[in-house]
Amino acid sequence: MNDDVLKIWPEIEWIKDTVLKNKVLECWVYAINNSVLSPKDLEEIPFSLLLKNCNVSFMNHKRTCVQLSVDIANKMKSNFGSEINIDMDILIAGAILIDVGKLLEYDMVDGKLTTSKAGKLLRHPFSGAAIAARFDLPPEVQHIIAYHSAEGDLGKRTVEAIIVHHADFVSFEPFKA
Repeated sequence: MNDDVLKIWPEIEWIKDTVLKNKVLECWVYAINNSVLSPKDLEEIPFSLLLKNCNVSFMNHKRTCVQLSVDIANKMKSNFGSEINIDMDILIAGAILIDVGKLLEYDMVDGKLTTSKAGKLLRHPFSGAAIAARFDLPPEVQHIIAYHSAEGDLGKRTVEAIIVHHADFVSFEPFKA
């Protein structure tokens, strides 16, 4: 399963800290093993069940979010220099994991993808943060997962969480027509 996850998530290799990299991989393996979906399914299903006629796949959206996050962070570091401190490993790990909890939100009923009972009761920022905690990811990564969506609007986000939050919405909002 590790190879299958690394195939859909080559960005995991961008994480320099080996321990963190392995924990991110373990989170995705766990989520897939506890989901009705396979790695191949993630490249085919729409990235949101909330959008009608969505032709952008889950992995296309997710990888775009990670890539945008890195691009934004690099531009900020380039322009602001020592005025801003961005932990790239934390940013990348968080961006890769923000929707790991979504895998627990899905169910398959009569061959059709739908929202599971767990998904109706517990949105992915919460289940994703729980998965990250299960694998002892740093609180900074758990924070990005928990605060990436609207649930985080009432709290104070770290710089990494701000970047990932906006990258996620930039790659979501245009499809909400």
